[in-house]
Amino acid sequence: MDIFYDFLNTTGFANLSWGNVIMIAIGIVFIHLAITRDYEPLLLLPIGFGMIVGNIPAIPSMALGVYDEGSVLRYIYFGVTSGLFPPLIFLGIGAMTDFSTLLSNPKLVLLGAAAQMGIFLTLIGALYLGFSPSESGAIGIIGGADGPTAIFLSAKLAPHLLGAIAIAAYSYMALVPVIQPPVMKLLTSKRERLIRMPEPRKPSKRERIIFPIAGFLIATLIAPGALTLLGMLFFGNLLKESMVTDRLAESARTSMVDIVTILLGFSVGASTEAQTFLTPDSLLIFGLGALSFAVATASGVLFAKLMNVLTKEKINPLIGAAGVSAVPDSARVVQMVGQQEDAHNFLLMHAMAPNVAGVIGSAVAAGILWSVLVQ
Repeated sequence: MDIFYDFLNTTGFANLSWGNVIMIAIGIVFIHLAITRDYEPLLLLPIGFGMIVGNIPAIPSMALGVYDEGSVLRYIYFGVTSGLFPPLIFLGIGAMTDFSTLLSNPKLVLLGAAAQMGIFLTLIGALYLGFSPSESGAIGIIGGADGPTAIFLSAKLAPHLLGAIAIAAYSYMALVPVIQPPVMKLLTSKRERLIRMPEPRKPSKRERIIFPIAGFLIATLIAPGALTLLGMLFFGNLLKESMVTDRLAESARTSMVDIVTILLGFSVGASTEAQTFLTPDSLLIFGLGALSFAVATASGVLFAKLMNVLTKEKINPLIGAAGVSAVPDSARVVQMVGQQEDAHNFLLMHAMAPNVAGVIGSAVAAGILWSVLVQ
């Protein structure tokens, strides 16, 4: 009986806390949203199951969790805490990204820059709530709606908040179709949403090859801290556009990015142990994240309206919402909202220009914050 009682004391049931139950329930909700609502399933499903795994209580003498020295999960999680996984994902994103619409209408890059306003306003809000400057910078990057960038910067500036920031960033990326449309409709009139834009020019092969080299040089000379992320992004794009490394580009945008996404999502989910995750700071981070995402969307739309005042060639202000880095979901939302007013208005390709510019913009913003706030 003593052996039996000792066994009972080692089971998860004996050590399960209400916090663990709550986090397991949240993980199940994430899986539900991924499967039934198709909300970013490639992200939410691994994260959701990882949350379940991370909240099964373990025996103190056994190294099982991501925070236990010698644990297998800890070795996988090292790719997150070291900042290894985000650049690899950027390599895959670069290999699948087409910058043609941005090259055909370069002024749309300003919309991607304007949407980054959410990052810096959230930073100010976090400072006001008592977070340190480095913590505030890591929290603010959620406004860029770029999960890999948020993970990369929080690993550098505020590793103790990495789990909460990563979950918040990926949660709001998945909720793009829910959060953005109300903001877009509130800030635009029906007449503005009906604006049609001319078909974009098709850039030459030479332009597409020069852009990743020139873009990398300009962006990293402005913000050297973005070198790792943008170096991989533009390298992946060069692999694609050069047309001489098709095998490498195909591997980067398929097998490699899929493997890294699985490992990153699962290990981030497993890091949400209730004992370290369910804190007042985590709730504040989620609130600030929602605010920053709404502000970033509004900033892009309002700047597009300002451009219409200052220029003769009108653009549909809805595409300003795609300035956040959620590629390609924000562009799809722009297309969806635009076609609710006019089923024959095709905004997807135009929205991809600020969308990919937002990826570059959030990485530059992260580089600036890292160089200014690193201690």
